[in-house]
Amino acid sequence: MLKRCVVLLLAALCGLASNPGAAQAAQLPASRDPLVRNIDPGVKPRDDFFLHANGGWIKAHPIPPSERSWSIAKEIQEEIYVQLRGICDESAAKADAPAGSSERNVGNFWKAGMDTSSVEAQGIAPLRPELDRIGAVESRAALLETAAFFQTIGVNVLHSLYVGQDDKNSTAYVVFLHQGGIGLPDRDYYFLDDPTTAKIREEYPKHIAAMFRLLGSDEAEAEKSARAVLGIETALAAASRTLEERRDPYANYNKMSVDGLSAATPAIDWKRQLAAMGVPALDSVVVGQPEFFAGLDSTLGAAPLDAWKDYLRWSLVNTYAPYLSSAFDEQDFRFYGTIMSGQEEQRPRWKRVLDAEENAIGDLMGQVWVARYCSPATKERYEKLTENVFDAYAERIKKLPWMSEETKEKALAKLAKVDRKVGYPDTWRDYSGLTMERDSYARNQMRTNQWWFRYYIDKLGKPIDRTEWFMSPQTYNAYFDGSKVEIVLPAAAFLVPGVADSLLDDAILYAYAGGSTIGHEITHGFDDQGRQYDANGNMNAWWTAQDSTRFAERAMLLVEQFNAYVVGDRNVRGEATLGENIADLGGVVIAYDAFKKTDQWKKGEKINGLTPDQRFFLAYALAWLGHARPEALAQQIMTDVHSPRFLRVNGPVSNMPEFYEAFGVKPGDPMHRTEEKRVAIW
Repeated sequence: MLKRCVVLLLAALCGLASNPGAAQAAQLPASRDPLVRNIDPGVKPRDDFFLHANGGWIKAHPIPPSERSWSIAKEIQEEIYVQLRGICDESAAKADAPAGSSERNVGNFWKAGMDTSSVEAQGIAPLRPELDRIGAVESRAALLETAAFFQTIGVNVLHSLYVGQDDKNSTAYVVFLHQGGIGLPDRDYYFLDDPTTAKIREEYPKHIAAMFRLLGSDEAEAEKSARAVLGIETALAAASRTLEERRDPYANYNKMSVDGLSAATPAIDWKRQLAAMGVPALDSVVVGQPEFFAGLDSTLGAAPLDAWKDYLRWSLVNTYAPYLSSAFDEQDFRFYGTIMSGQEEQRPRWKRVLDAEENAIGDLMGQVWVARYCSPATKERYEKLTENVFDAYAERIKKLPWMSEETKEKALAKLAKVDRKVGYPDTWRDYSGLTMERDSYARNQMRTNQWWFRYYIDKLGKPIDRTEWFMSPQTYNAYFDGSKVEIVLPAAAFLVPGVADSLLDDAILYAYAGGSTIGHEITHGFDDQGRQYDANGNMNAWWTAQDSTRFAERAMLLVEQFNAYVVGDRNVRGEATLGENIADLGGVVIAYDAFKKTDQWKKGEKINGLTPDQRFFLAYALAWLGHARPEALAQQIMTDVHSPRFLRVNGPVSNMPEFYEAFGVKPGDPMHRTEEKRVAIW
């Protein structure tokens, strides 16, 4: 899952009950109970449970003009922004901190980003060395060398490249080469003819031409360059796989020798290309989509050199436009913010700079954030909750009626090996060698891009680092790493806006944190992709053939369920969203099993007029509270493996008989699914 005022947030983090079973919800009046105050009494739970649970909040919280959506995650982020801004302001005030120190880097990045006078005065100057480099290209070899350099500064031209654990040998890092090199979010934008996509495709070359005019081209030159760029990107998109096709881990794992890849794509000498990026000599790489690289090879020969130079210029400015003067920044927002996402205005600059700093050096801010706002008791409490959810999953696996004992034994062994990282790291990432300056916002972004590229390249040939986190503790999100076989749960993922932790009853705790986050991420280790990795994090057929067939049959029911949902003028892509939908369903059923072990559930007493089961399901809906603009929803259907928020509630709970009992759902009700269509996997 990618998941108040400071006083309230501090209360939520520090006002702790001693353990997950020690909640004091009776002290929470109905006026402050989010499960009560968010309800829309005009919507029946059996008609649309999401709107029943969250409709009151949605009516009272319209989407701000600067946002593509508004949600519980945004509310939490608003207060984390305030805290992080304080940290950055304090660091910026200490200009005499040692060069390269955390304080100096945090302060300098912030100061350069907020110095709008300098950013405006510099215009395109921060990118002048890279633009001059493109101008000097006079051969295909020089073009490829420049493209290789661009990879090191975060400009993903031609293709994407990253370093990660080998899917078939999780003890080693390997270089992955995947499709990429396009400016629209997904290959389908270049081909679909529905009105929304066609409008975006009509506006896209206008946006590219506008950027070329800002770079100094006249009208005719800009339009010619835009056509050249669009031609190259369309060719790359045509060779690319769809969102659904990219979800098959076996089909997207093609280990090839570097010499073999060069033979398959004669226009590119991959030894030379990798060396130009500073990648050490390699015997092999993992190619995600071989047909894409064949298409890239053909396009390199077919498009004129001048067209490729335009493509490089566009890719460079497209990557760095948000960090340049207002002319570039506003044009970038006009297309990607307004046309594609429906935002009416830019978000405040200080928030955008904080986002950039979070992406660049979030751990450096996170160390201070944890020291100020996260107590060890917080971490201990949620570690205990995590263990309770793991135990419930183990019990559920043992009782699965459709799985053989042989596969159950291996599934339990994998579950037991999952490392649980909760709250914040025990060991922080070392940022040695990174130095931020106050000279240029864009150059600081380039410095961090270069540092991160080198950071991952330097992993090659070294042991797997099992201490690092790929999210900062102040991130409202979580993840499961299938190669490391670990679950990572940042502290911010457990926050509930405006409610002290000590006032959260177990129904909220187990549904909001245990279901939507912990249980969800655990299930990713056993969804349609995760289940193909064994207890050591390697792709390995550890299931019996019969169990794999039974799993696929159940998963197909979920595909069919979500294919039938319509959002705007589009159907949800059930196959593309299958992994997340399995995790949503698994998360809520596992967390419900864990909740049934609590005193609250056993006593069955009402709180603020709600039974324990009603509170559990309303709390699960609270985790996905929010709404989005139509443009943002259309983009989500096109590009995202997550279903829209309301379907992440209505979809899973409509498969649970306990939900039907809690809210009196009967045949004929919109939330009712016949028993033969209800999905039960984990």
